Amino acid sequence: MGEETTVSKNFIEQEIDKDLAEGVYSKVCTRFPPEPNGYLHIGHAKSILLNSGLAKKYNGTFHLRFDDTNPMKEDMEFVESIKEDVKWLGADWGDHLYFASDYFDQMYECAVKLIKKGKAFVCDLTAEEMREYRGTLTEPGKNSPYRDRPVEENLRLFEEMKDGKYQDGEKVLRAKIDMASPNINMRDPIIYRVAHMTHHNTGDKWCIYPMYDFAHPIEDAIEHITHSICTLEFEDHRPLYDWVVKECEFDPAPRQIEFSKLYLTNVVTGKRYIKKLVMDGVVDGWDDPRLVSIAALRRRGFTPESIKMFVEMCGVSKSQSSVDYAMLEYCIREDLKMKKPRMMAVLDPIKLVIDNYPEGEVEYLDVENNLENPELGVRKVPFGRELYIERNDFMIDPPKKYFRLFPGNEVRLMHAYFVKCVSYETDAEGNVTVVHCTYDPETKCGTGFTGRKVKGTIHWVSAPQAKKAEVRLYENLIDEEKGVYNKEDGSLNLNPDSLQILKECYVEDSFNEAGPCDSFQFVRNGYFCIDSKDSTPENLVFNRIVSLKSSFKLPKK
Repeated sequence: MGEETTVSKNFIEQEIDKDLAEGVYSKVCTRFPPEPNGYLHIGHAKSILLNSGLAKKYNGTFHLRFDDTNPMKEDMEFVESIKEDVKWLGADWGDHLYFASDYFDQMYECAVKLIKKGKAFVCDLTAEEMREYRGTLTEPGKNSPYRDRPVEENLRLFEEMKDGKYQDGEKVLRAKIDMASPNINMRDPIIYRVAHMTHHNTGDKWCIYPMYDFAHPIEDAIEHITHSICTLEFEDHRPLYDWVVKECEFDPAPRQIEFSKLYLTNVVTGKRYIKKLVMDGVVDGWDDPRLVSIAALRRRGFTPESIKMFVEMCGVSKSQSSVDYAMLEYCIREDLKMKKPRMMAVLDPIKLVIDNYPEGEVEYLDVENNLENPELGVRKVPFGRELYIERNDFMIDPPKKYFRLFPGNEVRLMHAYFVKCVSYETDAEGNVTVVHCTYDPETKCGTGFTGRKVKGTIHWVSAPQAKKAEVRLYENLIDEEKGVYNKEDGSLNLNPDSLQILKECYVEDSFNEAGPCDSFQFVRNGYFCIDSKDSTPENLVFNRIVSLKSSFKLPKK
């Protein structure tokens, strides 16, 4: 008999297996419930992939639901961006797209039920007074003087709140639980507040809105979510979650399970900080490629597969930890290296003239798109008398072990011929403008020439056919030596060199068929993609996804 393969399961899968085996649930139903008050970031990607992945693994159902209970911070722009991000990651919600606001009527009915059961009351305390009554982590709170209002009075006041008779903050509805509870979340929390705001989905129908901790478990229960998978900061909220489901008499009850958040070193994920960066013009919107919002990663050139690889490498656990950004870069390199063609692009050009090459003649060289993946095929690359090469591939007075072009030295032009430097031209400031070479026609790549060897190979593009392009080189938005936040005032420690824009770059004419978000390896320079926002066929703009070299090392098994 062959050996059986042991499949390792994370602790959430083990709990789901137990629930299914004991008959607690007959089918798995999970959800991703974002608040539409900003763009999603890399941490949300972990939750999206975890929840949708569990539903797929157990042949269950996955829901996308917007927790839109706070109209003060929500916007349809965020709703649409979130839908695009979730879809891009491959999480298929099918027909299961929901809004918490669709359940406002049921939530109101639940609140009325709690009042009738003596489990909720209308409170007139101000926010400041409520804080005083709440107590501390070591001292119990005090009951509100309005806690024992009769049920009939609470019903009337709550209806008056709904009918708009009170100003914002004048009255709230609170759950009646236990002001002496060691868990502060259980000390008669607010479950409804007055807010005279127009809602993006319900318009002006409501002037009272449920609080998140009250609405969230009701949404899960209405949708028959079996496992409410959330991050560890909600662990202390679980008793309130369970209390709401029980007292509102939902059966079967969803089960909340918490896992650790995904923290990346030296990145900005806080919506408040990103919003300020956008408003101050420090970044080019929520999708600026220096950010780690999902929209920004997509615009920079990251792929869904690389994000999935990254999330899988991070794993699922209860212990909080930070992951080096270099691991995310490792994943995109691994994903792209076999998939993408290796093109030639010159980012800091000087002209190279082959003096003995026939003027006006153009030949087309066969170049493999990816030496490691022959399935990507071969393309034709034009070659002629005038080329562009990288400025740092030529030096007048080079140091030892410099094997590229300098007066008298010979190198191979990648995929083409040997050339030998015979002279150069400079401008008034002494900057090299043109390098003159001669070529040996017997040394053409692919002909099997073995007459002599050279130590250096440099890339190039044919000047007459080259396409001019803008290239954006991105570095970390944060000064890594100082850390994310300034300890004195809480501001961000920004890296002033996080973006370098090169406007005089030249790329192969092979990019004629390329479109937004298409990505490539630029030989010797890194992985790049065509910018989805600013690039046009007439004015190409490339974003550097990641450099070729990695500082990340896979852990030893």
